[in-house]
Amino acid sequence: MESRIRIDYSALLPFVSEEDMAGRQERVLEALGVLETGTGAGAEYRGWIRYPETVPREELRAVGEIAAEVRQEAEALIVVGIGGSYLGARAVIEALGHGFAPLLPAELRAGPLVLFAGQNLNGRYLEELLEAVGEKSLYVNVISKSGTTTEPGLAFRLLRKHLVERYGERGAARRIIATTDARKGALRKLADTEGYRSFVIPDDIGGRFSVLTPVGLFPMAAGGIDIHALLEGARAMMAPCSVPRLWENPAALYAGARNLLWERGKSMEILVSFEPKLLLFAEWWKQLFGESEGKEGKGIAPSSALFTTDLHSLGQWIQEGPRTVFETVIRVGTEAGRLAVPADASGMEDGLGYLEGKRWAAVQEMAYQGTKIAHHQGGVPVMVLEVPRLDAGFLGQMIYFFEKACGISGYLTGVNPFDQPGVEAYKNNMFALLGKPGFEKQTAAMAETRKRFPRGKVV
Repeated sequence: MESRIRIDYSALLPFVSEEDMAGRQERVLEALGVLETGTGAGAEYRGWIRYPETVPREELRAVGEIAAEVRQEAEALIVVGIGGSYLGARAVIEALGHGFAPLLPAELRAGPLVLFAGQNLNGRYLEELLEAVGEKSLYVNVISKSGTTTEPGLAFRLLRKHLVERYGERGAARRIIATTDARKGALRKLADTEGYRSFVIPDDIGGRFSVLTPVGLFPMAAGGIDIHALLEGARAMMAPCSVPRLWENPAALYAGARNLLWERGKSMEILVSFEPKLLLFAEWWKQLFGESEGKEGKGIAPSSALFTTDLHSLGQWIQEGPRTVFETVIRVGTEAGRLAVPADASGMEDGLGYLEGKRWAAVQEMAYQGTKIAHHQGGVPVMVLEVPRLDAGFLGQMIYFFEKACGISGYLTGVNPFDQPGVEAYKNNMFALLGKPGFEKQTAAMAETRKRFPRGKVV
């Protein structure tokens, strides 16, 4: 059985030839070298590269102990965060947990219900969240480097009030776990003042690369995920993704191929899976590549699709729309799943009798093969990430693979893959509109812009 994930690039041909890739090898390895040696922009945020093998033992022990307490005492854990502060943990929990966990009796779940807040500004969402948790035994994990980000900051205010009203100040403090900066920031100050137990966000790891730090490890462990297997999987990819030879380094090969496709007019990448449990993993992937590459007028637009579901919506566009797209398919091994198509004695003429007795996994495999061939014939280059099975080890491999490929790809594109200056634009406008002190100049600038689209232009 395969011990690690692998890239199959055969369906890139003839859109990208092996000769094309060989001609790109020097540039790709140069970008890999810049990432490895820390000689590029944003080098101070490369701590994630070695973190799977350097994670402090005492930190892992604390994660395990507090997570065990939460699993023992809590019926629900609410994780408060936005972007990289919640996407990775949610992706892993949904990938490895039971697909219908909220409907299972508590004794059949691996841990408490893990719910999320602070990833939007919708008041109804929070009202319904509080209704859903009701009188359930509740813990909160608030994740923020600064403690001043609007969305999680407001959600935490509400949830802290809820906990204090139910458990009192001391009881609430025991049920709040903060993941924040080691020394500074509003949340660090509050955690120290109130006596919250806390975990540290490493200074040299940015949010979208933080899933394998306590940012992701604690909520995952509380949700019953084997974080040691996850980290072991990430460690297993460290050496292969550092090899200075293009054809032996899957992350470099993937980064080089997508960069070459981008230069040839393929401006959108669709991450595809036939596995519904990877729906949120695709959201994590979109943030990773979107924030890392989309700047200075550059970058591939990251999109995602769940097949066969989206073949009945996006499929027509992918098959015959503008030839500006390529696909990366996460193909999970088909050995899992024993469900077979039953015989039908009802007499219904549905035309599906020829599938009787076939395993669902075998039917899905043929759907994958047929789709891959159709899209290739339709002019869509396809890369395939072969994943032997969906477990914590292989998911850890996937996380590290995409993180390493993203760093290489960013430098190939010619941008700093570790900053996100454009994210501040909407925030500054929002602060000005809400009357936050210090944003008066922004208010004036917006007023000038809004003259171009005055109110009343409606039909």
